[in-house]
Amino acid sequence: MRAFSRSRSRNVDEENPYWISFSDLMSALLVVFILAAVALIIELTQKQEQFNQDIQTLRNAEQARRDILHEIRDELAKQNVTVFIADNDTVLRIPESTLSFDSNMDEIPNDPEVVNAVRLIGEVLHEAIHQPFNMSDQQLKRFEYLDTVFIEGHTDSLSSNRDKGNWGLSTFRAISLWEFWNESLDVYPSLGDLKNGYDSTLFSVSGYAATRRVNKEEVTSADRRSNRRIDIRFTVKRPELADFEEVSRRAN
Repeated sequence: MRAFSRSRSRNVDEENPYWISFSDLMSALLVVFILAAVALIIELTQKQEQFNQDIQTLRNAEQARRDILHEIRDELAKQNVTVFIADNDTVLRIPESTLSFDSNMDEIPNDPEVVNAVRLIGEVLHEAIHQPFNMSDQQLKRFEYLDTVFIEGHTDSLSSNRDKGNWGLSTFRAISLWEFWNESLDVYPSLGDLKNGYDSTLFSVSGYAATRRVNKEEVTSADRRSNRRIDIRFTVKRPELADFEEVSRRAN
């Protein structure tokens, strides 16, 4: 009887080997799951690191611009040249008290004090943007984080009788400043030779007439005087739409 039972048990095991195969299959699936989990963790870690690098690049660009503007203002103050920082640390403003054009004229006045101030602003600007971003990397310059430096001309709302009116007046005043810097400054490389991070010309010129007034309501002559100015606007490299889409893709 006992011999019959042992024989029958052995036959059942030999005829139903799927129990062993199922165990092996579950073990294999567990290994695959563990490998997939490890791969997912690695991928998420890499995505997070890349995202953090993108954010840090933007922070560096903002810091480079802020350092440039404050360094220029502070250095010029030591030499009794007045400029202001405006628009949330994005604009270096040259007021009319520092650079005053003759009425309806766009040429830099032939005044030694004005010419000296304009020259100093250009030289200090050149020096500031060429400084290393930080002391640990002397090769990376601040201007490499910039996109464009706009020299912007602005007028008051009183109409100009010259060709193209205030639009032409504001534009040609900005051009006159740019030409003075590019042709008269003893600096190397010249401002006109500088390239941004996309290998495009760094400096550009524009005129806004009275469309971007500091004082919207020009009640007094002081109001109009504050609107007549040259702004040096620094824009930093920003991610393009494709960059944002790539960040979103990685996050998902």
